[in-house]
Amino acid sequence: MRQSQAETRRQNVAKRSMAKEAKQLTGLIAGLRKSLEAIRKQRANAKLSGAEIGLLDERRNNLLLTIAALDDRLSAVQGLIDLGRPHIIRVH
Repeated sequence: MRQSQAETRRQNVAKRSMAKEAKQLTGLIAGLRKSLEAIRKQRANAKLSGAEIGLLDERRNNLLLTIAALDDRLSAVQGLIDLGRPHIIRVH
């Protein structure tokens, strides 16, 4: 019985931890999307040189890649929570 209670406790801790991570990821993604919108507005400025446009494009591409990776992570975390199989994800 004690082992079952300990396992339930570990599952609850893991679920809370993963829910917290999902909330943090959601906030981070929202912030990055705002940055992406700011870059789009900045790029619309007609007075930019080719080099400045290139830098903005590179920043935009890096943001898009980061957002995609974070979206994948968020999807994985939410999927594990939805399946009822939360565990603490260790990142090395």
